[in-house]
Order: sequence, then C-alpha cells, then structure tokens
Amino acid sequence: MHKLRGALIGYGFIMEKGHAAGYRERARAGQDVEIVAIADLSPDRRAAAQAAWPAARVYADYQTLLNAETGRLDFVDVATPPSDHATVAVEALSRGIHVLCEKPLAASTDEARAMLRQATASERVIYPCHNYKHAPVIKSVRDLIASGRIGKVHLVTLQTFRNTHAKGVPAWRTDWRRERRYSGGGIAMDHGSHTFYLSFEWLASYPVAISARTATLGPYDTEDDFTCSLRFPTGMASAHLSWNAGVRKVLYTVHGERGAIRVEDDDIEVAVQERGAGGATNWTFERQAISSDWMDSSHVTWFNSMFDDFKSAIARGDFVGREAEESFLCVQLISTAYASARDGGRELPLAGLAALEGDDVSVTRSTRKRLTRASGVS
Repeated sequence: MHKLRGALIGYGFIMEKGHAAGYRERARAGQDVEIVAIADLSPDRRAAAQAAWPAARVYADYQTLLNAETGRLDFVDVATPPSDHATVAVEALSRGIHVLCEKPLAASTDEARAMLRQATASERVIYPCHNYKHAPVIKSVRDLIASGRIGKVHLVTLQTFRNTHAKGVPAWRTDWRRERRYSGGGIAMDHGSHTFYLSFEWLASYPVAISARTATLGPYDTEDDFTCSLRFPTGMASAHLSWNAGVRKVLYTVHGERGAIRVEDDDIEVAVQERGAGGATNWTFERQAISSDWMDSSHVTWFNSMFDDFKSAIARGDFVGREAEESFLCVQLISTAYASARDGGRELPLAGLAALEGDDVSVTRSTRKRLTRASGVS
C-alpha cells in the first residue's frame, strides 16, 4: 500500500497526545502515513498544530479543509466532540475519503446509521477508535479465553472509575463533556462504547436487552454515574461507570465454567478450578502485571495497533466491517440505556443490527455467523 495521506479534524487533547503522537511515531518507523492537513475551530489549537506539524496545511474548519484537500487525501481522523462526528464523517465519505472516528461513533443511532449508509454507498471505510481492544492486558484476556482454560464465558462485570470527567484543552470549552449539546451525554456516552464492545467480545454474542440507571451529582445536564445490566443469548453483563470515584481505575471480571479472569488496570489474575482426588475442588491462581499504561489517558501506546487494523480494512475494501457494526450497536445501546433510565430502569429490548435493514448496509459474513451462533440458529 502507498503512503496514506491523512487529515486531522479537531486538534484537542486526544488528537494531540494520542492520535497525532502515534502518527509521528509511525512516520518515523514505517513511513506509511503522512499528515498533510489539520483543522480546528480554535486559533490557539491551530497555532499548536502548525508548530507541531510545520509541513501540514492548517484550516479554521473541516469544511474549508475538505474543499481544499479533496483529491489529495486518503483518510481523515475525526476527534471532534460527538455532536459533530456524523456531519464531518458523512461529508468526508461522500467525497471518497476513508474515515477513522473517535468513539462514540455518533451521538444518536440515526446519525450512526447515516454514517454506515454513506460508507457503503461511497465504498469507503468507516472505522471507530475502539482502542481498549488494543491494550496489552486486554489482548492477554483474549488469548486466555481462546485457550479454553476458564471454559465458556457466561458472566462479565465491567467497572470504570474516574475521579473527574476528562477535561478538554483550555483553549476551547474545557468541560464540553458536561454539555449535552456537544457530548450527547455523560459518562455513558464517553465510556459506554469501551464497556459494550468488550462485553460483546467476551460473551461472544450481542445483547438482546438492557436496563440502566443514571445519576448526576453536579450542576450539569449530563450524567456522571451510570449502571446497567445487559442480557445476552450467552449470559449476562453488568457495568458501573462513574466520574465520582476516589481513584482512576478499571476493574473487569470474566467468569467461565471452570474459572475466572480479573483485570485491575495493568494487573491480571487467572483463577482455575480443577477436580482433585475424591472429587475435591482445587483452585490455582496465577497473577502477573502486563504493562498497558492505563494511567495515561491519551492511550498513545495502543494507537498504532488500532491504526494497523484501520489500514488493513482499507486494503481489504472492508467499508462497513465488524468494528463499524459494533460501533453502531454501542450507540444503539447507549441510546436505549438512556431511555431505560428515564423509565425508572425498566428492561428494554434492543433492535440490534436488524435496525440497519433496508439501509443498504450489509451485515458482514463474520458478524452474521456470530449472530446465528449466539442465537442457536444454524
């Protein structure tokens, strides 16, 4: 593949410290990507971008960038607030440009559906930044489950604790995550995608129903505490996300027929039960630390693993692949969870990928197999 020419849309914290830093490392090591243009609304952020990328052309907004750069770009990387994801992505896709987009894919299911529809029509890749999949400790969990040591997974718990919401850059609305018109929601919108796509993988299916509750302790119009229960064909998942915790930490447990895996940031514990003499149960516990830099909120060390997958999707012509479908399901789950919370936590059914039917968005073969296997349909 030739060197990919990219543009950065939105030059805030996650772009500068996560994505752009990853591109810089990639350009030095493999020389397979070149950042040629950058857009940001803030004059201060444009100045920072120009200083960091002196060879790039810098624009005051995405529309001006696309008008000037169409025909000279292979992809755009979108890291604006969620309220603008769909507008930017649909415009770029319609111009024949691949799109890498921060999570959540969009602020509503209608917007997410429009993005997938446009990717299909334009035959260009839409790809979400589901970067938690690329943390070394999560890769280890994947290998452990695949080994069969804990047996078939039937229960997972996912807890994400933060002592504050993630702050934006001082030059532009530092607390935009607490403003619904920009963020689309609170911690469920900000962290729900990570929680949900990990549960999809570990339970090897997609949920059929969700119940949820939210709470807001501060003077904001977005929630800072979120709990939910998800019902899958293969088991159950529960999650608790909070911006009001006393510590920054992720705690995950994956329970199977013969044991369990516990993740606490970079630490992992595997418990396996074995039958001993006389039918007694013997437990073995293994613990190790797998450096994953969870305390670095930019997650820059995971970026290039994710970009490798994006690059492969482009090479395969996988325009709306499994990652994109799962990003749509994550947005659908967040929206349904908010509806459940407004209804006192009542369990609500999920439309799933059937919500894409009639939109000229084809479900990938691998996802179709996953859906039928989980439901018991052959």
